[in-house]
Amino acid sequence: MTSPTLPENASTSDERDAISRSDQLVTGRTALATAFAWGLAEAICFFIVPDVLLTLIATRSLRSAMKATMAALAGALVGGALVVVFAHASPDAARAFLLHIPGINAHLLERVAGQVDERGLLAVLIGPLKGIPYKIYAVEWGTRGGALFSFLLISIPARWLRFALAAIVTRIIVRLIEPLTHHRASIEWLLLAVIWTAFYTFYFARFGW
Repeated sequence: MTSPTLPENASTSDERDAISRSDQLVTGRTALATAFAWGLAEAICFFIVPDVLLTLIATRSLRSAMKATMAALAGALVGGALVVVFAHASPDAARAFLLHIPGINAHLLERVAGQVDERGLLAVLIGPLKGIPYKIYAVEWGTRGGALFSFLLISIPARWLRFALAAIVTRIIVRLIEPLTHHRASIEWLLLAVIWTAFYTFYFARFGW
């Protein structure tokens, strides 16, 4: 693991120590474990995407963020597999379970069902890339008795491409605004918090809580 470069203006010992602590926080093994757990939880029941964590890590290190995307993907595949199996065994219970998750409503379930009917596995690839919860596609695929291996195979690009894109775009933006932020974690994370808060305010206003 390469050490993140300290900004030139981090001249004092306190500033350097603060930067070091923030870098260690998001580039260590704990961050990878958290990414895996987040990907797993979001694939089953959690309503905040792993992209939040991945973009936070990307502000400090793109290499660490890309490693975390793989951990989040692994978690998502495990969670997706569990949901497919559950939906295949208990279709009605699986759909009812989804309706208890914030941001998911009956209209969205109908929309995804129509997509899966029309496009099959292609819907699993396109939908999550557009921000529609991956877990809904897992339920719909499972209720139809679709092959688990095929679902997991298409899930790899469906999940990882968005994870990777979020990390890369974040890193590009961080580099562009570095003259203003001086690569200080506190400023970058505050900006991220504002962006994600605005995103989820809009999302829940549209799909309901």
